[in-house]
Amino acid sequence: MFKRFRRLRANETIRSLVRETVLTADDFMYPLFVKEGNFEKKEIASMPGVFQMDIDDIVKECGTMLEIGLKSVLLFGIPDTKDSVGSECLCDNSLIVRTIKAIKKEYPQMYIATDLCFCEYTDHGHCGILNPKTQSVDNDATLEISAQQAINHAKAGADMIAPSGMMDGIIGVLRNALDENGFENLPIMSYSTKFASAFYGPFRDVAESAPSFGDRRTYQMDVANRLEAIEESLEDEKQGADILMVKPALSFLDIIRDIRNNTNLPLAAYNVSGEYAMLKLAGIHGLVDYERVMMEKLLSMKRAGANIIITYHAKEACEILKNQ
Repeated sequence: MFKRFRRLRANETIRSLVRETVLTADDFMYPLFVKEGNFEKKEIASMPGVFQMDIDDIVKECGTMLEIGLKSVLLFGIPDTKDSVGSECLCDNSLIVRTIKAIKKEYPQMYIATDLCFCEYTDHGHCGILNPKTQSVDNDATLEISAQQAINHAKAGADMIAPSGMMDGIIGVLRNALDENGFENLPIMSYSTKFASAFYGPFRDVAESAPSFGDRRTYQMDVANRLEAIEESLEDEKQGADILMVKPALSFLDIIRDIRNNTNLPLAAYNVSGEYAMLKLAGIHGLVDYERVMMEKLLSMKRAGANIIITYHAKEACEILKNQ
């Protein structure tokens, strides 16, 4: 006698009743890119459907998102001036600060996580202050200015801080700084396991953050290392992270599951620009059923163990879910 698995696959009703993993609009966080100035929003050639926007268009976009049930954003800033230490993001009237305030004024219910890094703000494109002797990122000097950036975001009304620079000790430093300044209830979403991946290329187009020399392999993780990936996230948990993250997502579903099996913290998966662009272009050229493959891809991230999926597909996915 053998088991007849097909009994529970006979029609959509029974398949829905026994389905183990379900996507909802509440699973998604949508990246937004605000650029200094007043201009018509600019689509990014390498990322069809993704735009650089000014503050006014960012606010309008948030209204559109709320209409389809998408209630959280991950906000990135693109300044018009850059220097060696990213001074623009350290002032209390920075582009990100002004954007947070503008969104909250119009849509106070929109949940805003802010990317905290320096690659968009430095003229060299690396994620912190450079050591002049070695021309590599000075970890501890970068920690000092990271705290200042976090406090600025918090005072502006950010709902969550998301440090992405992969500096050792960053979570502990930010947690202490936030607590000492009265923001003890503000959560930190750590880019706790962020690999030095080749899938970030299109992001550097939209964020204008490509390094002017070298790469980021001295501070981002080796893509070959599984055990170190787990250790990175568990260390950030010890330092006080509220949410952990694996980035990229699709090529590292095994790591998502590994970390899920080692922590009870909420876990985010960042479905990055290269993963998005490949599927977008495959759909444009008729190589795949774009919507089905997109939803299958997002489902795989949740099935692997992610609670939050940060994805450029979020609006499209929410539209599909809304119309089901």
